[in-house]
Amino acid sequence: MSLREFAAHLGISDRMVSKWEAAGEQIHPRPVNQAALDTSLAQSSAEVRRRFEVLLAGDAAAIDTIHLTQPVRHPVDGKQMVLVEAGLFLQGPNNDPHWLPAFYLDVYPTTNADYARFIAATGHAAPQGWTDGTYPARLGNHPVVFVTWHDAAAYAEWSHKGLPTSAQWEKAARGPLGKTYPWGTSASAAKCNCRDNGPGETTAVDCYPSGTSPYGVYDLCGNVWEWTSHPSTPGRYELKGGAFTSPFARATPTAFNDASSKMLDDDTGFRCVAPEF
Repeated sequence: MSLREFAAHLGISDRMVSKWEAAGEQIHPRPVNQAALDTSLAQSSAEVRRRFEVLLAGDAAAIDTIHLTQPVRHPVDGKQMVLVEAGLFLQGPNNDPHWLPAFYLDVYPTTNADYARFIAATGHAAPQGWTDGTYPARLGNHPVVFVTWHDAAAYAEWSHKGLPTSAQWEKAARGPLGKTYPWGTSASAAKCNCRDNGPGETTAVDCYPSGTSPYGVYDLCGNVWEWTSHPSTPGRYELKGGAFTSPFARATPTAFNDASSKMLDDDTGFRCVAPEF
């Protein structure tokens, strides 16, 4: 909940909740407010109570382990998607614990072949570099590029999916225990398509199996930057993962990048997310 929603849920002012947050452990709510807090927690689901207990304890060891499932095909665009289970994960450079509901993520970035099906179904404009609405034959299994955030969002809407939040993208890349890279902690540029090691252009989306994430997701480091649904400032959105044009240091999943929603380049693409289905 937002601060205001939580205040309304308890029946108190949002100023009071702000005061509690500012005072931290030094605050002692009035008995009537403490009773409202206790009642709210008692009426919450078991999942919410467990999240509360883990966050309160700051117990990273209690974060869920991964239970891998087989990829499934999405019924609209036919892409393989993998389940990222609900639970806590360690986010950002400080490995702060955060909770996310379950979601499915595309195993591979959206390819030129995927995007061509979207164009055929909707009449959406083809990206720069295509001829007569067709991508170069050798690039069918490469990630689509020269797509703006709006292009990516249009594909997501057509496929009944969405663009991942920054948090969803990072959890899929690092797993619940906050690995430095999708494959672990070793700084190995050979496991992804980046400026330090790659061919200087996009590669097929299944080219780096040794660089997959704990959930079996490909290309979460390198190949192309990926649009997220997370706005950084009005008109700009976060990008994740680095690209073949990026130094390896920029491919770290916690690295920040953003761009105008109208930006399009030869190193920027996307993948989609969906709720459980």
